[in-house]
Amino acid sequence: MTYSIHDSHTRAKGWRLILRLFLHWAVRDRLSREVSQVKPNLIVSLPNKAWTVQLLRVALVFFYLGSAPLQAQTKNLSPEKRAQIEKAASSFMATNSVPGISIAVVQDGELVWSSGFGMADLENFVPATSSTLFRLGSISKPITATAILQLSERGKLDLETEVQKYCPAFPKKEWPITTRELLGHLGGIRHYNPDGKGDIPDDSAKHFASMEESLQVFASDALIAKPGTKFHYSTYGYTLLGCVLDGASSENYVDYVKENVFEPAGMEETQADNFFAVIQHRSRWYHKDKAGVVQNAGVLDSSYKIPGGGLISSADDMARFEIAILANKLLKSATREVMWSPQKAADGSQTGYALGWGTQKKYGLALVEHTGGQQGTSTSIILVPERRAGIVVLANMDGVDSAALSTEILKIVLDIKDNP
Repeated sequence: MTYSIHDSHTRAKGWRLILRLFLHWAVRDRLSREVSQVKPNLIVSLPNKAWTVQLLRVALVFFYLGSAPLQAQTKNLSPEKRAQIEKAASSFMATNSVPGISIAVVQDGELVWSSGFGMADLENFVPATSSTLFRLGSISKPITATAILQLSERGKLDLETEVQKYCPAFPKKEWPITTRELLGHLGGIRHYNPDGKGDIPDDSAKHFASMEESLQVFASDALIAKPGTKFHYSTYGYTLLGCVLDGASSENYVDYVKENVFEPAGMEETQADNFFAVIQHRSRWYHKDKAGVVQNAGVLDSSYKIPGGGLISSADDMARFEIAILANKLLKSATREVMWSPQKAADGSQTGYALGWGTQKKYGLALVEHTGGQQGTSTSIILVPERRAGIVVLANMDGVDSAALSTEILKIVLDIKDNP
């Protein structure tokens, strides 16, 4: 079932009000009677309560129907394509019990449609909108790469120089490491350890005041490979890049990206995910355990990894980022092509990763993209430069395949058939 944005506004408003009042009463009445059985950190308690799963799914679908028309932008996207996207979003949410998502579509270099679906906050019944702020997770990396390439373009940073020139706080290793290698995950810096040893514990609220302080987590560790020889995805490598940016720009990371990326792109709400700050329009974060229980996600202070996974943004703002990249507002065209060129290891093998962006050929098109995932979030962005098109999907639940939904939406927008 879909709800056309062109349906009567009055009728839509009335149905939305009726549905919200009903769901508000139904959920609160039932949960209030079950409250003694619900742990304090749970939004929903599911063991032996099939009604809860169904009610949550119904609530998500109804809120999708009710909130989407209020948030949609309809400049160029056809009603038929909007309806298909809304159907895909509804199916994705119901299948995965995702409380809330935001989507934006860029076509011909313009934001043609964006919308929020479901709820940003289950406890307080706050609908998600296209301006709701979500944790970006690793789609913070393309933003950092853009800032680093700006500094290179302006002659303030040499991609081939050892990182200690700009970040002397990072100790020298057995082999030199360059900024280019860090951008392409070829720097030999480790990622999170499988057993968690030496990493920031889950549910930690430890706050790091600077990039130099964040280096303490991994700076003393040996490299896992000689830089340039092996692709090894590393969020810590991007923390080191944050320190490099600090040194090359003579500013701190957050101030630099605000002045040189967010403001030129019109990304007015994008910022560091400050765990302790009160931030308007920030979504709550959710997690589903093995039994299917929807819970508040664990505590996360991401101050130790802001450049690689510590920003928050909205679908609208991330669409503006895509538009600014496509329009060469942030980088010159030649620099942008350097950023999007897949890297090779020393043996000549392709890594499938450029400088801060994943790359692939699909549907006869060259795609640049990235996904993100951490406590309480799953995210995806896709750009198709030759079509000047882009997709943004942000979800407030971890462990769901946001890339699958963004790919489905891309196919709808660009009229792509199923065969890859």
